[in-house]
Amino acid sequence: MSTYTSSSNATGGTAGSKTGGTAGSTAGTSNGTKTDGKNGTMNATMNATSMDATTRRPRLSGMTWLVWRQHRAAFWTILAAAALSIAWMVYQRGQMTDYLDGHGYPAKPLSDGFQQYIDAFSSVAMGLGSIPILLGVFLGAPLLAGDLESGTAKLVAAQSVSRTRWLATKLGLTGLVVVVITVALSAVFNWWWSPVKGEPTVMDWTSTEGFNNTGPVPVALTLLSVFGGVAIGVVLRRTLMAMVVTFGFVVIVELVWNEFVLSLGNVITLTTNKGVMAENSYPSLPGNAYELDSSYITSTGDLLGWSTCSDQASDQARELCLKKADVVGWSVDYLPMSQMNGMQWFGASILFALTAGVVAFLFFWGRKRLV
Repeated sequence: MSTYTSSSNATGGTAGSKTGGTAGSTAGTSNGTKTDGKNGTMNATMNATSMDATTRRPRLSGMTWLVWRQHRAAFWTILAAAALSIAWMVYQRGQMTDYLDGHGYPAKPLSDGFQQYIDAFSSVAMGLGSIPILLGVFLGAPLLAGDLESGTAKLVAAQSVSRTRWLATKLGLTGLVVVVITVALSAVFNWWWSPVKGEPTVMDWTSTEGFNNTGPVPVALTLLSVFGGVAIGVVLRRTLMAMVVTFGFVVIVELVWNEFVLSLGNVITLTTNKGVMAENSYPSLPGNAYELDSSYITSTGDLLGWSTCSDQASDQARELCLKKADVVGWSVDYLPMSQMNGMQWFGASILFALTAGVVAFLFFWGRKRLV
């Protein structure tokens, strides 16, 4: 009896031990599987989110996205045209430098074979010079006039976005596009011109082709043209009329600017006292200097026109006439090329100030009419 009981207890204990061990093992396995599955799923999700965050590209949003989408055709057209122009200038510079190296420049002067590159300069400079007019008419004038004419401005005014923010985004994004393309085009054009910049026969630095297409000048001229067109559009509120008036505005701005350019520099006067009839009597100016005026100078410092005594029949008679007029030499006014950069920045600062005035007009008066 006792043996049987002990045996039964032993058997039960063994069975219980086995059952408990198996159950515990199964439970542990089950718990481990569930835990590992959850952790694996969470880790995979976090890794995917992290990878998505690192590979996600920055995108425009809000009002910036709206303005870009509204004018994306014009913006992309401008950027594409600028990229093509830059590629063309880079190609032309490569061709030109190959020619100069083969020709032996600057040890040897330029020959008639360089004319094709001069023509290329003229063509590209003419195209770059038309940018303020094109962007002022086709980008600036319709920028707000189109919204005012179509009623889009009223829809925007009815939303939670303020008119100031809408106007600031419109002007800011447009100004950014204009600055990017004009800076890039100006830099590449100057880089193309730099190997022969000292040759007045290629392109005079005071000409509109050279002065207005390099440095800060094209940026300032284009910004004034574009924002001036925007202001005209706000006032007139009709797209076509604004484009026509903007064309006239930009043409007048460029005409006044071209007349004003030479007065930006500090005129240097060079005088001589070796007479005016001798072969080497005329003063020698620095390389590529731009001569503004020349006159005869007397011993007392008075200036006489170079046509003085030109009606004399012979050189001897003319020399006697000049001696009686007390002419002792030449007086020449000129601008050295070393002043080009300073003149460009001085002029551009004036244009930037005018542009700031136009922008202030748009914010403090124009925004009241954006409905």
